Amino acid sequence: MDGMPPFQGRTIDISPQGLSLESDHKLQPGQTGQMMYEIFLDGKAQVLTCRCKVSHCIFSGDQFKIGFHFVNPDAAVTAAVAKYMR
Repeated sequence: MDGMPPFQGRTIDISPQGLSLESDHKLQPGQTGQMMYEIFLDGKAQVLTCRCKVSHCIFSGDQFKIGFHFVNPDAAVTAAVAKYMR
């Protein structure tokens, strides 16, 4: 996220509009940043990068569930997510 060091999370759900993940880090709705995430297409890992905005952050169990909305994803990101969802 902008102004923060990189951190990792585990993806819970993905859609053409964004994704949600679990993380040890608490974020505030409205925060923006650059996201890098890995999906597997045709048996190969593909790293996607795009800007995102935090839509919500909820403490659940021992981690935070964070929802991200993609901000102006490029055609490669949109196509890869659509293919992954098929």
